[in-house]
Amino acid sequence: MKIEIITVGDEILIGQIIDTNSAWMAAELTREGFEIVAITTVGDQAQNIIRALDTAFSRADVLLMTGGIGPTKDDITKKTLCNYFNTDLIFDESVFQNINRLFAHKNYKLNELTKNQAFVPKDCTVIQNKAGTAPLLWFEQKGKILVSMPGVPFEMKVAITGEIIPRLRKQFLSIDYLKSSFLVSGITESALAILLEDFEAKLPGNFSLAYLPSYGLIRLRLSAWGKENLSEMEFQEGRLRETLHEVLVADGDQPLEALLGEALRSNNLTVSTAESCTGGSIAHRITLVPGASAYYKGSVISYDNTVKTSMLDVDSKSIETYGAVSREVVEQMAQNVSEKLKTDCSIAVSGIAGPDGGTLEKPVGTVWICTRMHNETVTQKYQFGTSREENINRTTNMAILQMIKMLKKYKKPF
Repeated sequence: MKIEIITVGDEILIGQIIDTNSAWMAAELTREGFEIVAITTVGDQAQNIIRALDTAFSRADVLLMTGGIGPTKDDITKKTLCNYFNTDLIFDESVFQNINRLFAHKNYKLNELTKNQAFVPKDCTVIQNKAGTAPLLWFEQKGKILVSMPGVPFEMKVAITGEIIPRLRKQFLSIDYLKSSFLVSGITESALAILLEDFEAKLPGNFSLAYLPSYGLIRLRLSAWGKENLSEMEFQEGRLRETLHEVLVADGDQPLEALLGEALRSNNLTVSTAESCTGGSIAHRITLVPGASAYYKGSVISYDNTVKTSMLDVDSKSIETYGAVSREVVEQMAQNVSEKLKTDCSIAVSGIAGPDGGTLEKPVGTVWICTRMHNETVTQKYQFGTSREENINRTTNMAILQMIKMLKKYKKPF
């Protein structure tokens, strides 16, 4: 079964906003075992949408569309789909009641434009939007499926995880799809490919291994079809673990921040963060995990040196002598944030994210990371690239990973 993702909106075509929806959807669907054959972006013109649908249906079994079903005049997807499937718009009382409930909950006043969202194509299955007003529209025709959903990222994510993936899984997938994931760090993608040459050469023909790199990390996905391959999958998993050895971080699909949370919980430890160049990115990642308040106490974003000295009690002479991006400063940041917030562990980072600020001695991408547990510290210097976004994301990943590795050596392994 093949899926194509279609995003609708002039704002994406002209670069006003970035299409993060497609990337997120593709990752989620791939993780579930679905094959993505294409991602298409089309503007808010009916003829272009229709051409995109014709092309997509020629190569995919399922089309997932986001955008263009809101209440404004430029939201033309719903009318275009009516023309495409030769059907009419009808008023759906259940959708209207869902909108009423949402507006009442938020103390909003209902208007005519919003009421128009209760008009839906007659020949489709309507799925209520649990996070917004525009419902999901599910069309089936000649063995093909088209699902139209809101383009608002939060609403789209709720729709994909709560409605679309479960329905597609039930209709198309069975337990015959087998997959395992392995998180790897400390090795480049090319070096990893060389390391796994023998493993891949001996992999059965109905097995595949995918490389999914992301800011200093690589997630490997081993997959196969057929429940008769369960024992073979276990054997290949063992081979892969043995081959990866020291570069293997963890099994499974869990992100780093979830692994950190598990390690802290299992050891009944707390953590705090002191961030300079990442500007709160580490704190954001840690708090993405539900229940993080059980182990995460808080952060000091010491972007400016005066904040380092006044809020974190970093010695101003250390900054003058060694610079803010140094072992001496980052170790003081880690120790003092832990003491001030009364945590067992701490993470501190200081670096030059770029694109400016680098020197010959400390070029852009220079980062110091210190992780601390009780009175023990691990301090490491990293040299990343010249991209500001990449440097922030890589620093965030490496800081969390460094803390995880430190916790792994703790007396209560997780």
